[in-house]
Formats: sequence, structure tokens, C-alpha cells
Amino acid sequence: MRAGPPSRIAIDHDDYYAEHVGRTADGRQFFLTTPFEPGHHGEDDGQEFVALYLFDPDGKFLEARIDAFGPRARMDRETRRAAYLGRLAELGKVTFTRIEIEPFALDRFGTTFGLVPRAPEGDDDTWWVTVEPGDYMAFSEPWDGVYDT
Repeated sequence: MRAGPPSRIAIDHDDYYAEHVGRTADGRQFFLTTPFEPGHHGEDDGQEFVALYLFDPDGKFLEARIDAFGPRARMDRETRRAAYLGRLAELGKVTFTRIEIEPFALDRFGTTFGLVPRAPEGDDDTWWVTVEPGDYMAFSEPWDGVYDT
């Protein structure tokens, strides 16, 4: 029998994709990241985003603040960087640390965002939770904060 999706996953703070995870002064948990939709081969139709996900102190999803910047080839990198730093600043005093949060999915800008559970396929019994769009962080059991890229 296959286990179902997790009710919570951990994300350990690191110097890579999880550089800006932690807690705000009021105890909320947060994950600031840069999801993306890759363009199709030969096309300039991808999208770049900045996403700030907020969770209550127990890890329940509260809200997503997402900014869109268009295709990587045409976006203004300084504008995106300013938006990213602005989202971080709006949190006030933070502590970068491990977070334990619930998976979630929501639709914005015509795409799915979030920490999205993926059911096992074929003979593989592994559940995954992937950061979408872009599938650039993938978590699996034991849901201990470690991720694949």
C-alpha cells in the first residue's frame, strides 16, 4: 500500500534555493523563492517570478505574494532583484531557520504555484512534493528538510 502525501514537509535553511526560509518576528513561517516556467525549445514563452509564501506558526498556508516578470530573455533583472529584496524587507525582522509547512497549490498568472504533492507513478511508491512552477526543488520521505534539484 502506498502512503499518501505528507501533511507537512521541512525545508532546511541553506545557501542555495532555501536561502530565504525562516520565521518572522511574530512567528509566521515564510519561504521566499524565484519560481519559473521554462520556455519551450526555441520559444521565448517562459516566465520568471518572485514568490513569497507565508504560513502560520504551525505551518498552515496563509497567503502567496507573487510577482511576474515575463520571459528571462526580456525581463529587467534589476526590477526583479528589487522586487525580491522588497518582499524580503516587508517581512521585517526575520530569523533564517528550518521551517515545517503544509504542501499547497494555487493558480496565478495561468500556472500552478506552490509546494505541490505528486502521486507515485508506475511501480515507484515515492510521493514527491515539488516547488512549482519550475520543479527546481523536490522533497520526498522522510520529509526531513533535504531536497533534490
